[in-house]
Amino acid sequence: MSDAEVKKLEEANLALTKEVFFRFGSHDVDGIVELLHDDAHIEFYGPSEIPYAGDYKGLVECREFFTTVLSSVDIHVFEADEFICENDKVIVVGHLRLTTKTNGNEIKSPFVHVITCKEGKWLWFRDFMNTTVAYKAFTNNVA
Repeated sequence: MSDAEVKKLEEANLALTKEVFFRFGSHDVDGIVELLHDDAHIEFYGPSEIPYAGDYKGLVECREFFTTVLSSVDIHVFEADEFICENDKVIVVGHLRLTTKTNGNEIKSPFVHVITCKEGKWLWFRDFMNTTVAYKAFTNNVA
């Protein structure tokens, strides 16, 4: 792949990722799913007390992930601070502030998302954040 082709691919993957973020912020699960590859895979690391923690494969399960996230928390801040693109990968570094809908506890954490794109869609999404904070918020073990 030429440098120009790589640059074009990275620009497309960046635009795709920004659009998924916009749709997430708009609570548009159907719109997000439209931008996922048929073989989409989501990994959110953390204990089962976090309602959306787990390994999701395929469009049905990935829809479940986004639906569960949006039904479990209120989003106050979800901001990307940096986008790093390299070929088919987009790495997003940012910060969030959420409250759980079950008890109103705050989840405040930096995050890193590692996204692999294929054929103009998200293929693999890995979410890293301070899951200890989320665990404590969902289990009412906040200090």
